[in-house]
Amino acid sequence: MTRLHDMGGRFGDGPVRPEGANAPVFAAEWHARALAVTLACGALGQWNIDTSRHAREKLAPLDYTRFSYYEIWLAALADLLVQKGVLSEDDLAGQGGDGPHPLADRKLSADAVAAMLAKGGPATRTGGPEPVFSDGQSVRTRHPGGSRLVDGGHTRLPAYATGATGRILRLQGTHVLPDSAAHGLGEAPEPLYAVVFPAGELWSHPEDPADEVVLDLWQSYLEAV
Repeated sequence: MTRLHDMGGRFGDGPVRPEGANAPVFAAEWHARALAVTLACGALGQWNIDTSRHAREKLAPLDYTRFSYYEIWLAALADLLVQKGVLSEDDLAGQGGDGPHPLADRKLSADAVAAMLAKGGPATRTGGPEPVFSDGQSVRTRHPGGSRLVDGGHTRLPAYATGATGRILRLQGTHVLPDSAAHGLGEAPEPLYAVVFPAGELWSHPEDPADEVVLDLWQSYLEAV
C-alpha cells in the first residue's frame, strides 16, 4: 500500500509551476521559522532524517491534504517531539513545567548553525553488500513496491516507478537504507545507484516520450533484467 504523500506522477493534482529566479526563498516569514525550529530539534539527536520524513508521510490523510508544506513539517515535528518523549502534549499546549529540560545542553546555539549546516549529515557508509549491478546494465524495480521491512513503512521507491525497467547510470556509493533507518532498525547500508528510466516506461502519456527520469535507488529495490 502507498501513503498519500507518494503522489509523483499522479493525475489531477495540476502542473508544477516553478517560481521565478528572483522569488524569495521563503514565501512567508513563518516558513523560515518552521524550517529553523525543525532543524534545531533535529540537532537534539533524538531521530534521524529518515525518521522525520516518515513522520511527515504518516500524517492523517485529511491533515496531509489540507496542510500547507510547512504546516506538514510542523505537524510532523510536534508528533515526533511527543513520540520521542522530548516534550509532552501539555508542553506543546504551554502547560508544561518551567524547569530545565534534560536535553538543554544539546541545544543548537545560533553561532553553531552555519557550521552544522555546512557539515550536513552524510549518509555514505563503508561495508554492506558488494554492488551487483554495473553501469549500463538493465534493471527492473521491484513490484509491488512499499516497504518490505515495516507494513506501511518508509521507502524511497516511489509508487510510479515500481515494476519499471531502466538502466544503471552509475553507482553512487554505499548509503544508509532509509527503509531501515526510519524505523530504528539500524542503518543497513546498501549500494545506491542512479537509474535512468524513459518517461514512457513510467507514465502512459508523458509530456515528451524522449524525456528521461533519473532516480536514486538502493540495491534491494532492483533486480537484473
